[in-house]
Amino acid sequence: MNKYSLVAKIEKIAPLHTQETWDCSGWIVDNPDVVDVKKIMLALTVTDKVYELAKSKNCDMIIAHHPFFEVPIRYRDMQIYSSHTPMDKAIDGTTETLIKRLGFVNFKIENEFVRVVEQKILVSELKNKLKQISPNLRLINNNGTETVSKIGFCAGSGSEFIDCGDYDCFVTGDVKYHTAVETEKVVFDIGHFESEILILERFKEILNIDVVMSDEKSPFIRSEERRVGKECRSRW
Repeated sequence: MNKYSLVAKIEKIAPLHTQETWDCSGWIVDNPDVVDVKKIMLALTVTDKVYELAKSKNCDMIIAHHPFFEVPIRYRDMQIYSSHTPMDKAIDGTTETLIKRLGFVNFKIENEFVRVVEQKILVSELKNKLKQISPNLRLINNNGTETVSKIGFCAGSGSEFIDCGDYDCFVTGDVKYHTAVETEKVVFDIGHFESEILILERFKEILNIDVVMSDEKSPFIRSEERRVGKECRSRW
């Protein structure tokens, strides 16, 4: 498989020139002597564990969502491409993939990163929908609101957009304490990882080839996992 032809499929959906100035999307490792690749791994974030797994699976290329700004020397035998903010901005990109997985059909673009669903729904019902994606989500509801009708979505770390629209509810990850204290809106923090990991299936759909999926988990331990860990330790 020609690696440049594969990347062209992604850039047709998520053009590289649309990335934010601070982003580092594109070719992270591009050895011009290697054009044809045999096996590709899809990953949210390239870590040592992901790199080692790719090597063990005989992958010679990784396509990831998150980029990094300094490439470890040991990674340089692996072709690595990233589509971060271009995929966040793209039609049917990161946020829209999340929305569709939740079963919402109609939504509109509020700005480059935020998508909005206009639908009257109980906060409790929306919480149950979101638990399908993130069982350990955090709900912020300072006013005890029971029903919302306009929901803003931004996958990843999007708390800066909470007050950028007239929506009465916002779904994102990485919400800080003071933001949570001050907001008048209903806000769901479903986690950075949980809100973005779904994009790997979208990458697979775009590439339309057999791929290897990375085995990634959120670095945050869920409460139920923590209890299990304590129970196991107590037996010893």
